[in-house]
Amino acid sequence: MDTYLALDMGGTKLLIGELDKRGNILKYKKYDSGYFNQQAALTIIKESLDDYINTVGWTKNKPIAMGVGLIGRVDPVQGIWLQIDPSRSQPIPLAKELVDLYGIPCQIDNDVKSATRAERHFGFGQISKNFIYINIGTGIAAGFVVNGRQIRGSHFNAGEVGHTQVGVNVGIRCGCGRMDCVERIASGIGFDQCARFLNQQMETKLHIPTDSGERILVNEVFALSQKGDPLCVQLVENASQALANLIMNLVRVSDPDTVVLGGGIVSDGYMHSQILEKLNPTTIRFVSNGVVLTKLNPDFIGLMGAGAVAMNV
Repeated sequence: MDTYLALDMGGTKLLIGELDKRGNILKYKKYDSGYFNQQAALTIIKESLDDYINTVGWTKNKPIAMGVGLIGRVDPVQGIWLQIDPSRSQPIPLAKELVDLYGIPCQIDNDVKSATRAERHFGFGQISKNFIYINIGTGIAAGFVVNGRQIRGSHFNAGEVGHTQVGVNVGIRCGCGRMDCVERIASGIGFDQCARFLNQQMETKLHIPTDSGERILVNEVFALSQKGDPLCVQLVENASQALANLIMNLVRVSDPDTVVLGGGIVSDGYMHSQILEKLNPTTIRFVSNGVVLTKLNPDFIGLMGAGAVAMNV
């Protein structure tokens, strides 16, 4: 049985696993990564992969290909990890580095584009050739599939939709320089920043850590919102309206028949229901398969995406 080695390199963790051609995860192990630049990330990947090989090992034979999903901007054609963000930009030929070290053919891609590939190959892509996958987690980004092809753009930067304004005005400046980007309102980072900002004006029982290195718990926001906590009600209202507006804007761009939502912020279904209530029927009328949650496991869609990258599908 042919298998594929998958590495999902996120902002705080690295998942390594082995998959079969249907996307079934046969084995996996999780490693903490912490804050890193690209050179440090290369060391983390090497050390973790060495540990995985020694402690977990292959299911049977050596995997026939390796795929890596990475945060930031990636050139999948040349196998170059271009940057994590503008402050962490040190291009490295990661695919070649890993091929030379482990002797396994390697492909790399951005993490959300990898998850979109998983959706295209194992998920809603089985019924749609025109869909948008929106990942709403620590940050917000999207993958666009148009006529069966994934859109990448001239600098491999297509889909960075978290840096768009969506008509919800809070007063928070984004790291990109603009005010009130949707990522600063509706992502994990956004919920935290908005809570700290609006807490000065509204009552709440929400625990807001004094340590700036810790973030609020978004599931606690959801629980308190359902109990009528003023701050948490406002946070959910802002975020769900921002996401609904984002979806309606994106629908006008690429005319999808399906919008798929993934990521930790929407995985429990609460935000999904709030978003659906705010969608304009006229705007959404051609989204014939609906605005839906991914059917793929949100904890492993990135790993499945890296597997799809390895399969080069």
